Amino acid sequence: MLFDAEATYAAIQNHLRAGDFYSRAHQRIYEAILGLDEKGVRADIQTVIQELKRCEKLDEAGGAAYVSGLTSVIPSSANIEYYLESILDHSLRRALLRVASGMGMKAYDVSRGSPEILEEVEQNIFELRDNRQAFSYNNIAEVLERTIDKIEDARKNKKALTGIPSGFDRLDEMTSGFQPSDFIIIGARPSIGKTALALNMAAHIAFRHSIPTAFFSLEMSDIALVQRLISSEARVDGKSLRSGTLSSENFRDILNVSGKMNEAPFYIVDMPNMKLLDLRSQARKLRAQEKVEIIFIDYLGLIGHENNSLPRHEQISEISRSLKSLARELKIPVVVLCQLNREMERIGQGQSPTLANLRDSGSIEQDADLVLFLHKRPPAKSKKGEPEEPKNPGEGYPTELIIAKQRNGPIGIIELVLQSKYALFAPLEKQ
Repeated sequence: MLFDAEATYAAIQNHLRAGDFYSRAHQRIYEAILGLDEKGVRADIQTVIQELKRCEKLDEAGGAAYVSGLTSVIPSSANIEYYLESILDHSLRRALLRVASGMGMKAYDVSRGSPEILEEVEQNIFELRDNRQAFSYNNIAEVLERTIDKIEDARKNKKALTGIPSGFDRLDEMTSGFQPSDFIIIGARPSIGKTALALNMAAHIAFRHSIPTAFFSLEMSDIALVQRLISSEARVDGKSLRSGTLSSENFRDILNVSGKMNEAPFYIVDMPNMKLLDLRSQARKLRAQEKVEIIFIDYLGLIGHENNSLPRHEQISEISRSLKSLARELKIPVVVLCQLNREMERIGQGQSPTLANLRDSGSIEQDADLVLFLHKRPPAKSKKGEPEEPKNPGEGYPTELIIAKQRNGPIGIIELVLQSKYALFAPLEKQ
């Protein structure tokens, strides 16, 4: 870097930091080179010495004689990439040693719970492995160039979908798919179909598009979830599936879809009484090992907090913020199911839910990038004022999927119908 400006550029591009050098003298010299680069001054022996003098760090850098002698160590800068790789590798190894040492000290701290310590250590290791560039900064000109390239690519390819497809065309049109780093809420009162909708989406993503998908179930067992998936995929009545009253044709359909499901990158985490720290740990593991690209969590109210002494609304606030942080950390969408408060029942069946109806905490509304509500529409009334029965008994009344909040897109209503015997949502066909 002292005799080749391109070497300095390569170091900056590889996110080399002063702390990556073991020698304190080399840390100070590198800081001086970066300081000169920011001023637009080319680094050489004389300018670096002057910069170190100005900052009163020349003695820490070993003195003028030491700096002057550095250029005699290597013949040229041709192997800059090899040198950078060596420095970054040794820096990472030292960081791992610090984490390991800290782990030993934390393990002796009986004032903290072991799950909390484990989660902290896992987070440190995950950051070392995947987030080396997390604290870099970019000039707007650099970001603008990449942004224009992305817009141009979209214009050429005419791709309306930029995220992960949900399986519902109208929803994908309005959202462009589930976007990376988004915290997504699906809210409804009990027995409206939150889990069914989430499973329909997860199945479409994993089975139709082979996108690695994780489903965290805090309410239902893994067998119950897979039974629902088989019912919706094979179009077999869920009641017959559970009771065993299946025809030969039904059973053949089940075997056919089971073969396809068996090959899908679909991961189920069945852990009742799951704590927040456990959830974050499993999510990081699935992201690192299985390359999971979207996570579903059923549901928010069942996630435990380490500090039970906090009021429940404060616990939910911390859980909500933590899940939003997790989505940004892993750079994937995190879809969380959430119950609505009882106010919905008091104000009447004809009233659509609003963001204020999210249960336990207003933080959910603030943290979420996309909020979807499921709302069963009240049945039409006959001339006598009595509710009419649905035209297709057993399939349920039409249901509204309401986009109540979207940071980067429109809000609106999508009409669905729940085929309850299959636990399957489908678009409501226009008559």
